[in-house]
Amino acid sequence: MNALALPTRRDEAWRYSDLEAVASVWPVPAPTRIAVADGASAAHHLLQNAAAGQAAVHDFVIDIADGARCDFHVLNVGGKLGRVTFDVTLGRGSHFELSGAIIGGGDQVLEIVTKVTHAQPDATSGQTIRSILGQRATGSYLGSINVARDAQRTDAFQSVKAMLLDRTATANAKPELEIFADDVKCAHGATVGELDKAALFYMASRGMDPATAKTLLLKAFVAGVFDDVADEGVKDVLEAAAIAKLEALV
Repeated sequence: MNALALPTRRDEAWRYSDLEAVASVWPVPAPTRIAVADGASAAHHLLQNAAAGQAAVHDFVIDIADGARCDFHVLNVGGKLGRVTFDVTLGRGSHFELSGAIIGGGDQVLEIVTKVTHAQPDATSGQTIRSILGQRATGSYLGSINVARDAQRTDAFQSVKAMLLDRTATANAKPELEIFADDVKCAHGATVGELDKAALFYMASRGMDPATAKTLLLKAFVAGVFDDVADEGVKDVLEAAAIAKLEALV
């Protein structure tokens, strides 16, 4: 695709996007490049909280050298369109961990798109995504794990779960595996559900108002996404933004 040409829905990575909003910021800036040197560890985070009605596109290209590790936490909550993409290449014995949450309402379109390439043997990766969507919001995760022919003993997983607060909200999940090696462990799973009515009834029977009960259950649903953020200041910012968004939805 020409770098200046707008994407279309024929491009799988843009199938569920808001192309009108994309046009308002096209062409998008060059991707942010992150290189993790041999044996090093790096931790990064992104709070995507664009103003209402705005479009935000964040692209990351990450190269993780032999024996290195990269942890990335992302919270995608803002804007008319919020799109975050990752193109990751793993070296021998390296690790990539992505923990992300999508929380949207109104007519928002929020997306996380990943391509994780295991290019060398003995690398591992994990992707954990949780989505909470209300009103007419659309939340999408499109993620691929690509294992090269020589990348034996790869161990990778994707875990995608979405919670719909209204029947008018939409969750799209497309985990994908492309494996050319024969000694690998790769797994993926995706579920879409609603709040447990029995749990809400139980909490109401104990005198809890509906909004508080919903908020507690939703907090529990995304719990763990930011638990392993090493920087307590970053962790507090991400958790506070997630809670504020949840409270606005319920």
